[in-house]
Amino acid sequence: MKTRALQLKAFDRLLTIMDELREQCPWDKKQTMQTLRHLTIEETYELGDAILDNDLVEVKNELGDLLLHIVFYAKIGSETDDFDIADVCNDICEKLINRHPHIYGDVNVKDEEEVKQNWENIKLKEGKKSVLEGVPNGLPALVKANRIQDKVAGVGFDWEKPEQVFEKVQEELVELQHEIKEGNADKVESEFGDVLFSLINYARFLNIDPENALERTNKKFINRFQYLETKAKEAGKTLKEMTLSEMDVYWEEAKSI
Repeated sequence: MKTRALQLKAFDRLLTIMDELREQCPWDKKQTMQTLRHLTIEETYELGDAILDNDLVEVKNELGDLLLHIVFYAKIGSETDDFDIADVCNDICEKLINRHPHIYGDVNVKDEEEVKQNWENIKLKEGKKSVLEGVPNGLPALVKANRIQDKVAGVGFDWEKPEQVFEKVQEELVELQHEIKEGNADKVESEFGDVLFSLINYARFLNIDPENALERTNKKFINRFQYLETKAKEAGKTLKEMTLSEMDVYWEEAKSI
């Protein structure tokens, strides 16, 4: 582990390079917060992939890319005298101190849940009108549902036992099946959303991140399907030329790898 002095030296080096690029590089000089936004989102997803793959080398690399973006935004902010990297760091420090009174104050907590409840109550005291204000509108629906449920649970609006949530999942499935039989497409979509929402809630009670769980399944499916494609090619066939039974043989092989 590097010393704090070496860590600060490395961060100062990054700030210096950012200054130089902003002054000298044609591409860096043209960037705005708006042009960087979609690139930052891509970098965040790439970091997420590296974490799911448990590729620590890539995690390190992607963290560097994200850190560069943070420094870049701060540099742009400093050019208009709105804020700089010191403001960014100091603001998050003050927020952390204020929201951890059990560390920096005289509040006592017994577990993680009480920390989360205090966190949401402190946010309301800071002027937020709703505990859901902190959930970005632009989040993917699955991630947003998870954050919504986590937020309301922080103020006590929650089920007591996982069994209750699973019963809710089963109830929503019955309602979905009913609407499917009725043939009302709008209600089917609505009930399908309720099923997903309840499943995401159940995942929370199982201490499972639903986004991670679904992405693991995505990766698993991709690997197995690509194995199927490879085997079909080796057999001199296209997938369209194969029966489902033939494809299923390779699919079962892929599952055993």
